[in-house]
Amino acid sequence: MSKLRLGVIFGGRSSEHEISLLSATAIMREAEKAGKYEIVPIGITKEGQWKSYTGDYGCLKVDWEKDALPFNVGDLKEVVDFAFPVLHGPYGEDGTIQGLFEMLNIPYAGCSTLSSSVAMDKGIAKDLFSAKNIPQVKYLVVEKETYKGKDKELFLKKLGLPLFVKPANGGSSVGITKVKKKEDLEDAIANAFLYDRRILLERGVNAREIEVSVIGNNLRDYEVSAIGEILPASEFYDYKAKYESEGRSKLLIPAELKKNEEEEIIRLAKEGFSAIDGEGFSRIDFFIDKDWGNIYLNEINTIPGFTEFSMLPLLWKQRGVEFPELVMKIVGYGNERYSIKNSWSTDFHK
Repeated sequence: MSKLRLGVIFGGRSSEHEISLLSATAIMREAEKAGKYEIVPIGITKEGQWKSYTGDYGCLKVDWEKDALPFNVGDLKEVVDFAFPVLHGPYGEDGTIQGLFEMLNIPYAGCSTLSSSVAMDKGIAKDLFSAKNIPQVKYLVVEKETYKGKDKELFLKKLGLPLFVKPANGGSSVGITKVKKKEDLEDAIANAFLYDRRILLERGVNAREIEVSVIGNNLRDYEVSAIGEILPASEFYDYKAKYESEGRSKLLIPAELKKNEEEEIIRLAKEGFSAIDGEGFSRIDFFIDKDWGNIYLNEINTIPGFTEFSMLPLLWKQRGVEFPELVMKIVGYGNERYSIKNSWSTDFHK
């Protein structure tokens, strides 16, 4: 029986290009262990050029392009049976490449075009969660075109200090600043606007940082991983704490939670993923207020990190699901969605 040609799409134009290389390396290495796939590595340069990678995918390096050949994206369906995008941030996690797969009629891993784009834009996602009465910290969305310096006083009045400033569209904590002093707010806003024309300001809470993963294609069959806690090396779980702290940030799996806290996080994780019509896989981040015990949904990551530092594979391992099996589950959900969608199209034309 021939193996499924698994196209792992990595790199991309976002500021998280290097993180994608680490995640793709892990996914390809573990997928190979499953024994069911022919790995087809396809990279996208920082300039947006597609390349067929011919080197050793056991460890993708920043100079991966020297071992790659030009690739015509229109030929993608001819060389892969299934696409697994590992593109963190814009141009990958935001629904753009999912739309391409839909147009090329290729089954793919993870969330759909709609749910990917909604989850990627934290402002839109938070408005949606508010409509669903899912608890969140207080927030404001600010657009570059209408922002005026004097607005800072209004922000401070509504949110207080400390507060967080972040790009509305982004990941891996890129562009995020914790503001503790009034005079630092302007620089934090300017920094966030470097990454997006829309930014998010959130009230800071003295919180535990909790993460959980949800996989599945609809609310009825969602599976939930173990729950983990981040004990960051930095003041909060920023880019440096995630990827440059050489293990000083600690991951506590499972998190030490009361039964009612665990039940509430599982409920909210499913509700949040369902709210964006989530499919495939995700990592969902929460805060637990240390002072009051309130639980807040922070954000949903539709293509979370799969690096050696990453929570997602470790959370499932705690549930007894090893990395190769996790890949197979994700591929299975993608093929299931593709089959269902194609059957609808067939029925429609009868």
